[in-house]
Amino acid sequence: MKLEELIEYLDYKDLVNFKSVEVSGISYNSKTTKKGDIFICLVGEHTDGHKFAQMAVDNGAVALLVERPVDIKLPQVVVDNTRHKIADIADRFYSRPSLGLNLIGITGTNGKTTVTHLIQRIYEEKGEKCALIGTLGYKLSSNGEYRDAKHTTPQAPELQATLRMIKDVEKIDNVVMEVSSHALEQNRVGGCRFDGAVLTNLTQDHLDYHITMDNYFEAKALLFKNLKEGNFAVINMDDAYGERFLNVVPEGVRIFTYGVKNKADFMAKNIEFSLNGAEFTIENAGTDYKISLHMNGMFSVYNVLAAVTAAYAAGIDIKTSLRALENVKGVAGRFEVVAKKPLVIVDYAHTPDGLENVLNSAREITPKDGNLICLFGCGGDRDATKRPKMGAIAEKIADKIVITSDNPRSEDPEQIITDIIAGLKSTNPDKVTVEPDRGRAIELLKTISNNNDVVVIAGKGHEDYQILKDRTIHFDDREEARKVFEAV
Repeated sequence: MKLEELIEYLDYKDLVNFKSVEVSGISYNSKTTKKGDIFICLVGEHTDGHKFAQMAVDNGAVALLVERPVDIKLPQVVVDNTRHKIADIADRFYSRPSLGLNLIGITGTNGKTTVTHLIQRIYEEKGEKCALIGTLGYKLSSNGEYRDAKHTTPQAPELQATLRMIKDVEKIDNVVMEVSSHALEQNRVGGCRFDGAVLTNLTQDHLDYHITMDNYFEAKALLFKNLKEGNFAVINMDDAYGERFLNVVPEGVRIFTYGVKNKADFMAKNIEFSLNGAEFTIENAGTDYKISLHMNGMFSVYNVLAAVTAAYAAGIDIKTSLRALENVKGVAGRFEVVAKKPLVIVDYAHTPDGLENVLNSAREITPKDGNLICLFGCGGDRDATKRPKMGAIAEKIADKIVITSDNPRSEDPEQIITDIIAGLKSTNPDKVTVEPDRGRAIELLKTISNNNDVVVIAGKGHEDYQILKDRTIHFDDREEARKVFEAV
């Protein structure tokens, strides 16, 4: 694509050394820049791409997108914010792929991954292909393998390239995508035309980045504010921020609501949990629909409501959705059972609300003569204010807790654990065990549990790595738990 075509609709401030050149790719990493790329000088918290412009040119860049001109004799397009404009460049370069797709975005603190998987499964039950983009990577069918993704929502060039591939190469017309607050704030999904948006919930997370819950809300709200007439919005009416989300939805957008406690279009009632899963009734427009799930926990009820409501908004009848969901066994690392005696559950819960939901759900299926045991930690270089809150939640709901490391990153694991302990009322060793080494902590579970107990290993879920101060190592809670409990 010619440079002048690429920037035809771009809101730029100035052009420097401008001439017509052929652009064959987009790069924002100077080390991987190829011949013919336009190099985007991204400005972030820790790096400034302008410093690496010459390296990118040495590797073959033919043009630059900059916030300030650099001393290089190459065409430069000057914009206010390269981090935002990279999305416009990518959208144009890949010929606006989302225009040819039915694209549904799922946002919220917890539940995004599960809801995307459920919606994908519903489309397949209807007989249509549906691709999924999210935390675990992207996949082209529910039975397919995940392909790697570095973030919940990829950076704009990778995202637009993936959407184009899904449409043209795989011939798939439906895409359901997790949309993180970071991706919205940083405009990684800029250019994406969403046909529908779904809110799972909004609880404390990422305050190291957003600072306040209001800022966090505003980031999430961008997904709904950008909807167009005829699109749909699905809102959880039991969430504390539900009404606020309703108020930002533009006029002409179709609104659908779901809930358990507050009046909504889709409501769950007569909810019962057992070791086999959950059973409940969904009420819509005066009609009741019964469903039996292999999944467990109140959070699963909400996730199913979100998926069924979104599918209905997209034109799929409720009975088709229920048929699909009754056959779903669960999602990797989400309330995933990895051993039976004791019942060992691995879950991604890494926020106060997430941990509370998972532990409450585990409590529902803990035998009267059994203990609920929780192992968890908190990530380093992330919101430290949630650490004592998570400690207090674990102490309140579980009978025994094991406090350990999660992904400590550059922080001292001992300090993170100290922050967690600050939320406890007591450090009675009969109830509280501290072991910074996560592998050894999981081994300790065997010594403090009995066959009729329920053990929750929270925080990492599907992750198969642990991020330490100086390196990233292979580590999978599920693998470690199976090693410890396989002989039981």
